[in-house]
Amino acid sequence: MCRNIKPLFNFDPPATDEEIHDAALQFVRKLSGATKPSKRNEAAFEHAVSSIAACARELLDSMETSQPPRDREEVAAKARARTAMRFA
Repeated sequence: MCRNIKPLFNFDPPATDEEIHDAALQFVRKLSGATKPSKRNEAAFEHAVSSIAACARELLDSMETSQPPRDREEVAAKARARTAMRFA
């Protein structure tokens, strides 16, 4: 599951709240071992996702780099090329 979590730092435009939420959701799914929590655990699951998303946003906002921002399309094209070679 965690293979779907992509690096979110140093992109132009910056990571959206939705991207951060999706990464937090994948992380919580991996930790809990469930893609969808039971009704009994739903509140704890959602609380964990929102807490981790907030921490991730704080981390991304506080990090600094001297490197120029990466282009999302360029990174996506490289990933598609790797996938094409891997599954060709």
